Amino acid sequence: MINKLKDAINKADKIVFFTGAGMSTASGIPDFRSATGLYKQVYRAEEMLSHTFFEEMPELFYEFYWEKMIYPDAKPNYAHEFMARLQDKKKVTVITQNIDGLHQLAGSTNVVELHGTVLKNHCVNCGKFYTLNDMRHVGIPYCEKCGHIIKPDVVLYEESLNENDINKAVNAIYEADLLVVCGTSLVVYPAASFVRYFKGDTLAIINRDPTSFDSNCDIVIYDDLVKTFKELDKIL
Repeated sequence: MINKLKDAINKADKIVFFTGAGMSTASGIPDFRSATGLYKQVYRAEEMLSHTFFEEMPELFYEFYWEKMIYPDAKPNYAHEFMARLQDKKKVTVITQNIDGLHQLAGSTNVVELHGTVLKNHCVNCGKFYTLNDMRHVGIPYCEKCGHIIKPDVVLYEESLNENDINKAVNAIYEADLLVVCGTSLVVYPAASFVRYFKGDTLAIINRDPTSFDSNCDIVIYDDLVKTFKELDKIL
């Protein structure tokens, strides 16, 4: 399958990588759904990352957010770097469900962040912008200008995806010759549904575990992402 993916990459002019949590876990960022302890016993992670929870229980929201969602020391892994290097030879679009900014840190310049990013934050009242470094990384962050709460530019449960990002993602997938799904089981909607817009030559998936989407793919690789891209790099 590696050789088949190599041939598909060499043949394609427009490539889309659609990435999920598996990309981040390879950089030491755990999938928040695996959170244990108090959060798992009292609240589901999905509940704590909802718009309602943010508004009604901001202290608990940020306690979970700082502990489970922020990894400022995380670095891009080989898979991130591979995608960034490939853009020198091909037209590459990265569509990610991750919020850590590691694709850009690796050097990718055409990235659609469907679920937003922890690197950008805004006051809910006046809109003042704050970087992650501006935040205190403890407790509830408040705006220094107007005193209202600051919200990360992350799409929470109950919130809609950005329409501009949806259009970019759908158009890139529709126009791609090769779509490579990486480190996601395609169970988070509506993002996962965008794959159905692919009309190109080759659809590939690289994931540790089988998914319900595998039967639709031309190439299926069950393996570690970093290992797979290292092997791919050797033969390209």
